[in-house]
Formats: sequence, C-alpha cells, structure tokens
Amino acid sequence: MRLRVLFLLTLIPFYAVCAPLPIPEQGPALRIQGSNTIGAALGPALVKGLMEHQGLQGVHSEPAQGTNEQRVVGKTRQGKTVTIEVAAHGSSTGFAALKKSTADLAASSRPIKDSELVDLEALGDLKSPEAEQVIAIDGLAIILNPLNPLDTLNTEQLAQIFNGEVSTWEQLGGVGGAIHQYARDDQSGTYDTFKELVLRLRGKPLAASAKRFESSEALSDAVSHDPQGIGFIGLPYVRQAKAVAIVDGDSQPMLPLNSLIATEDYPLSRRLFFYLPPSSRDPWAKALVDFTQSSKGQAIVAANGFIAQQVQAIGVEPRASMPEDYQAIARDAQRLTVNFRFEEGSASLDNKARQDLQRVVAYLRNHDKLDKQVTLVGFGDAKNDPQRAALLSKLRAMAVRRELVKSGVVLRDIRGFGAQMPVAANTADEGRIKNRRVEVWVY
Repeated sequence: MRLRVLFLLTLIPFYAVCAPLPIPEQGPALRIQGSNTIGAALGPALVKGLMEHQGLQGVHSEPAQGTNEQRVVGKTRQGKTVTIEVAAHGSSTGFAALKKSTADLAASSRPIKDSELVDLEALGDLKSPEAEQVIAIDGLAIILNPLNPLDTLNTEQLAQIFNGEVSTWEQLGGVGGAIHQYARDDQSGTYDTFKELVLRLRGKPLAASAKRFESSEALSDAVSHDPQGIGFIGLPYVRQAKAVAIVDGDSQPMLPLNSLIATEDYPLSRRLFFYLPPSSRDPWAKALVDFTQSSKGQAIVAANGFIAQQVQAIGVEPRASMPEDYQAIARDAQRLTVNFRFEEGSASLDNKARQDLQRVVAYLRNHDKLDKQVTLVGFGDAKNDPQRAALLSKLRAMAVRRELVKSGVVLRDIRGFGAQMPVAANTADEGRIKNRRVEVWVY
C-alpha cells in the first residue's frame, strides 16, 4: 500500500495548477545553491519560466556578489519586486547550504551521498520521492581537440588517462605526444560523477597535473584550443570540442546521443536533481519543483541542451550482436526513451521510475496504445548464475507490468533476456544497477 501512495504522490506535479504564490515582504523568495551544471543556465532558466508563469513582468537575470552567483528578478503587477538567488559552486555546496539554512533548495548533478543524508536527517528523508526530484538527464561527454583522430575510448582507458598512467597519445594508437588532462574542480558534481563512474571504480585518483576549472565553458574552450587536450564535461558544454564514443565493459561504443542518454544506456549518463527538504515551508521551492516536472518545465530543460524526460518512440536498428528474438522486436516495434531501473538490491522502482510510470502511461494514452500494444523487455546482470539473471530480468518486467496495469494498460508481451546486451561493466554495483533494467517497446 505504501508504494501505491508514494506513486500517486509523484503524479501530482504533472497536474498541479499554478496558484499565485505569496510575495515575501523582504529578502529573496527562494535561495538555490549547488551544482554549477544546473546553476549556470538551466536553474535560472527554470526560475524565469516559473516567474513568468506566475505573471511576473520584466523577468531578468543579473549578477550577484560572488562569481557564479546570480539573481533572477521580476515585478508583480502591483510593482513589488520578487528575487530568487541562484549560487552555482558545486553539488556539495548545495547540501552544506541546506544544513546551514542558507538555501531552500539544493541543485545537484549527482545523487545525495549517504553521509549527507545522515547529516541532513533533521530536515526529513531527502531520499523520499517528494524530496529527491530528477529534473533532467545529462551526459558526461569526453572531449578532445577537433583535430585529434581518435574516435573511441573505453572507461578503463579514461581512468588510466586521467590518473596519468597513460601519458601520451601514442599509447592509445593516436598521435600528438603528451596528454594534457582538463578536469572540473573538487566542488563540482561533474567531477564527482566522473570520479564515481570512472576513477573510483578502478581505485585511481585524478592526476595532480590535471588543470582544474570551476567553469564548464572555460574547460571546454581550453580543450578545443589544445591539440593534446582531453577533458570531461556536461553535454551542453561540448561547444567547439569533439566528443568521442565510449565503451564500458562489453557494451557497444556509444556517442553521447540524446536517445542513449535519455535511456541512460550511455556509459557516462547521469541524473540531475533538485532536493527539496520535506521540512520545507517555502512555497516557491515546491512550486519550482512542480513547474520543472511539468511539460513547460521539461521544454526549458530541452532548450538548455539537457535531455528532457518527455517520452518519445525511437527506431532501433537490429544488429547481429543482438539476440534473434530481440532483433525481431526491434524490426516490428519502436523503443520508448525511458528505462525503468530499481533500487539497489530490490525489485522496487526507484524515484525516477515512479515518475516515469506516469509519463509512459500518458504517452500510451495519447497514442492509443493502451491495449496490447506494449512489450516489456527485462535485463539483468550476469553474476555467477545466468538462469537466475534470466528469471530476475523477467520478474523486474513483471514488476513494471503490475504498475502499468493499475492505469489500464494491457500488455502484449513480457520478455526477459537475462544478462545479454549489457550497457555497462558488471564489475561494480553501479554497472550492475544499470544492467538491471526494463525497456518499453510499442507497436
């Protein structure tokens, strides 16, 4: 029963009507701190959208006191000024600000850490579906100078490059001499994500020789001007540099394409979050979360170069490396740009999956596909027992079916492909979690 209640609660933002919000007598209406990836442009754009949706006039951004800080300002029809502050110094600073009560909403380009969760437990459960809000999907692009001839790197090579073990392009089959590493600073969620997805899994620290940047734009421009440079960056900041295809374990080489990032198949994909403390009494914070999850908010997400969570159907080219039954599905059906994933060590849908259920149902209803037009395809991780992986892959698909049935969806078929077609290496929990997924195909 509890899962059903939580599921219903996550649907509310999609139908919330934007009522007029109270105007504070003094001070900002909302204070946001955290991720530079979010705070540089996406966060202010979402704030502007909410303000304009509230009927405020002359909405604009202006610099605040510190670097990477800004204010979004608008006026009511009665001439009252409304200000929302956005500080973008890295994901860790957002959680620290929540603890110090110097922020009302934390922006993060990584999930909250267990240590932060414990540190902030006085504010409520920040892992609850109402508190942890996935607002967009981003991909970490690995960028090279446009003249670099390399097109593909694997995650093991990335770890060796940024650790300094591989120090020349010739060691990778390229040309150019010494490799110059460019990285975000320690406060950055982008750096945290790269460290988690690439370095920590292989027990390698970042090389001391790496040049560090607080600004995503400055890092990207530095790589694009350095023939020996390599860097990692959020997807909207590739700019004039060249992105390469990434391989993780036995996965296919994948470029940071929108469709592969939307499904989180791309090895270096990540979720962007707002964290709203359950104890919050700030109506502007709740309104911004709701607006961000709405179709208008997600359109702003897409306009800012990130991947919106609006569900679309895409064709998938059958490949010889796919199981024959999977190729048959790909020939006759289209895949929706969403993967259902599960809480670690359980068959419970994670917070994003609970939100995505509503998006999938809305897509199926709008396209008249509620009746026997959907096949769910489950996958698992290998571990030591392929038969167990095959069974669990189908059980996870059945868990998604149970939720879809509650909204009137009649399934065409459920398939389990076990540990086949991994999208990540099975050598760590993070990769195994990505491989435990359920795809949605429509006919």
